Amino acid sequence: MIGSALYFFQEKLLFFPSTLKKNYQYQFQYEFEELFLKTDKNAIINALHFKVESPKGVILYFHGNAGDLSRWGTVAEYFVAQDYDVLIMDYRTYGKSIGKLSEDAIYNDAQYCYDYLLKQYSKDEITVYGRSLGTGIASYVASKNNPKQLILETPYFSILDVAKDRFPILPVKQLLKYQFPTYQFLPKATCPITIIHGTADAVVPYASGEKLLELNIENLNFITVEDAGHNNLIEFEAYHSIINTILK
Repeated sequence: MIGSALYFFQEKLLFFPSTLKKNYQYQFQYEFEELFLKTDKNAIINALHFKVESPKGVILYFHGNAGDLSRWGTVAEYFVAQDYDVLIMDYRTYGKSIGKLSEDAIYNDAQYCYDYLLKQYSKDEITVYGRSLGTGIASYVASKNNPKQLILETPYFSILDVAKDRFPILPVKQLLKYQFPTYQFLPKATCPITIIHGTADAVVPYASGEKLLELNIENLNFITVEDAGHNNLIEFEAYHSIINTILK
């Protein structure tokens, strides 16, 4: 019975979207352009493109599994404050974005956003950043393209790996429709990779992120933040230090 529930309701366990009315007006500290990207015939992706006067580059940001751009836009402003343009999208069913949700659809939308940026920036100006759920998506984009660098905040080896930890007695491998196999994508990424993970992460276990070290990827730098949890890395000086270093 529990296994059946996991199969049929796994999207409700993995995705926690909040929705916004189409006329909702975003308010942020920095200037931005609101975008509606028609990524396929049945989907429209809402995104925000923050722009500064003389950007050091642009960050393509893939957010976590809860909330919408009214929250995540504020998170992205951390990077705008460091003189970076930022493009951040809401996944299908999140915020104002519409379309049928699936793993392949998310990858398609993510690639669309990368291609959108390529019309305005060179690949050497694009940093791909993923947080939590977004780390698997960011890793996919980096594996298919050649951005300047990839930054992963609290990543997982795969969603299956996290599910095994959370539901140890269930046959999750047979039940999961979503895989997000970060471990398959990272070896195909040729750009520098930075991973930042806290040892007290109760959502994506530190051990799951640490498994990515076992892939022995030469261009991967793994940063451990002692005692940091899943949502409070920004409260630790070690986080600011590494971000300032790689985004200088």
